[in-house]
Amino acid sequence: MRTVKQVAKASGVSVRALHHYDHIGLLTPDIGENGYRYYGQAEMLRLQHILFYRELGLPLAEIARILDDPAFDTRAALLDLRRRIDEEIAQRRDLAQTIDRTLASLDADKALDDHRLFYGVSAEKQAQWEAEIVARFGDLGDVAVRDAKARMEGLSPAQLLDFKAEIDAIHAGIVTLIEAGGTPSSNAAQELAGRHYRWVCRSWLPDAAAYASLGRMYVDHADFRSMYDALHPGMAVFMEQAMVCHAQTVLQGRVQ
Repeated sequence: MRTVKQVAKASGVSVRALHHYDHIGLLTPDIGENGYRYYGQAEMLRLQHILFYRELGLPLAEIARILDDPAFDTRAALLDLRRRIDEEIAQRRDLAQTIDRTLASLDADKALDDHRLFYGVSAEKQAQWEAEIVARFGDLGDVAVRDAKARMEGLSPAQLLDFKAEIDAIHAGIVTLIEAGGTPSSNAAQELAGRHYRWVCRSWLPDAAAYASLGRMYVDHADFRSMYDALHPGMAVFMEQAMVCHAQTVLQGRVQ
């Protein structure tokens, strides 16, 4: 049997995340007479499945549904995970090769092939997201999508890399804040929300209502929620609350 600290050290999952998994019933350890949590072989194997599915971007609710299915079979699940990972590796390999080509072209000061610039990015997924934005925001969403495309097409390869680096830094800051016990309305969170809003404005210009609605989309939409909760349990909700707070306290009434 292993204590929660031992499991955290072995798996790389924070104690706080393990407590969260216990709280939502995703990974429930035994409770000893001393009140401590103890994890046996079955719990460790279940945690392995949880982490693998998280790496693939599945939301925690979907992982729980899979693992709690009465027909769940460990071997079949591992084979399915291996298939999914092979597909993910193939896509990531394409992305890595695209980055390598972009860096090589930048270093050599050569023009980039527009078609090769986006190998590894799923056009189908992009089209799905755009359709959902239009469905959620109506005509404003359609304008925003077209405006965002125009802005992104005008970016140089170096600017595109900077665009990605900035959102990665924002996400890392939010994870650090959550781990430190910060709240969405705190000054630190609102500074990050402001930075996030400025990042969003690099591709489209939402007003207060649209920015708040974007935050709610991070919670409501399975892909977005999965992406954020894979970075940290509860991050999607934290993002939504921080964005709504920022919209109400900073953006409300601002001339767009």
